[in-house]
Amino acid sequence: MRADTTDTICAISTAPGVGGIAVVRISGPQAIAITDKIYKNIKGITVAEQPTHTAKYGTIITSKGEVLDDVVVTLFKAPHSFTGDDTVEISCHGSQYIQQTLLSLLIENGCRLAMPGEYTRRAFINGKMDLAEAEGVADVIASTTAASHRVAINQMRGKFSSKLEELRTQMISFASLIELELDFSEEEVEFADRTQLTNLAQEISKEITTLSNSFATGNAIKNGIPVAIIGETNAGKSTLLNQLIGEERAIVSPIHGTTRDTIEDTINISGTLYRLIDTAGLRTTNDTIEQIGIERSYQKIEQSEIILWLTDITGTLPKNAEEIKQRSHGKKLLLLLNKSDKLTLEEQTTAQQKIAEQIGEEIPILTISAKNNSGIEELKQQLTQYTATQQSISDTIVTNVRHYEALIKAGAAIQRTIDGLEINIPGDLLAQDIREAMHYIGEITGQISTTDLLQTIFSKFCIGK
Repeated sequence: MRADTTDTICAISTAPGVGGIAVVRISGPQAIAITDKIYKNIKGITVAEQPTHTAKYGTIITSKGEVLDDVVVTLFKAPHSFTGDDTVEISCHGSQYIQQTLLSLLIENGCRLAMPGEYTRRAFINGKMDLAEAEGVADVIASTTAASHRVAINQMRGKFSSKLEELRTQMISFASLIELELDFSEEEVEFADRTQLTNLAQEISKEITTLSNSFATGNAIKNGIPVAIIGETNAGKSTLLNQLIGEERAIVSPIHGTTRDTIEDTINISGTLYRLIDTAGLRTTNDTIEQIGIERSYQKIEQSEIILWLTDITGTLPKNAEEIKQRSHGKKLLLLLNKSDKLTLEEQTTAQQKIAEQIGEEIPILTISAKNNSGIEELKQQLTQYTATQQSISDTIVTNVRHYEALIKAGAAIQRTIDGLEINIPGDLLAQDIREAMHYIGEITGQISTTDLLQTIFSKFCIGK
């Protein structure tokens, strides 16, 4: 079904179910008139007479003249509303009967039930926000941690869009100089200094690359930063996972090779979501199934952003230490010396010094006892400090795969422009590449959009938003 922006729509905007209060939102050209058909103010003031951005107390009357509920009606007159259209919000009691009856009354009097995301779609169509900001609304609603909320609120309030507008302005400046040359091609006039254009194109390319590179961090913030827990069999990986998440998620056994596949769960630490991955113990084995699990462990090392490497403090560094370090290159690697409860404090210090010498490089080392929950809070602090450092790298972080793909395509077009400038290709070809880059940037903000694209995006929103 295709949305008709001339319809007046209604929906329950609060969470489904029974609650103290529910909010029913009506928006569209007839929002005020339809509400007045079922609403009676105690002082006789109609919604049409009510000043915008005010709330008035009154009663909802059914078609039989019966009182349905006492309500508060809040009015937002166009264009100063979320959608840009006349909007009425009716706050009623949270009974499901009242909510559904109120919706039925509105529909009987000329409303249509809103489709998913239709209010935000109207806000986009009416110029209240661009497409990236609209998608930020959905991310704000879906955010589950302080970190994901912070990124989403920045996007909803236009921080990402402002950065894209800066890029687009630079591209327009670039394209205008090239287009001007094309207009005077017969006179062979060169308006744009090629060195200056190259510098501008390289600056644009750098900005696009920074944004697209932030997607890895943004995706991790949104879905959980992947943390692989690795080590030899019986190093205490499953015990550590259970301690971190606060429940017996993984089987703990003294038998070697108990964990044969990866086990995942999430934990919220200081407002950031971490996706913990317990892996199969790393050792040499002839067991085919265990070998598959071990190979998956190595894959998780490469796919994760943080590596928690467990080893027994009473032993020595495992034989596969070099391979672990090699596969962890470029990632946050933290060596955890587990089972500290088996040693005295003096013995722990000696063991840590010995292993630090064996490791041969600057890898942070933390002594813990997963069994006794010793050192676990210090481990959480290490994770928080690392994440805070990573998230401060860029003020603008990309979290949406659609935006990421568009940035990659825009970056490729800009790179072709740079290459073209180096070999002095004709201006019309340069203009084509820069226009293509502008096209993909425009796709992100909705300056260039299709009905199918909008339908796909807003269909993922909840009804009532």
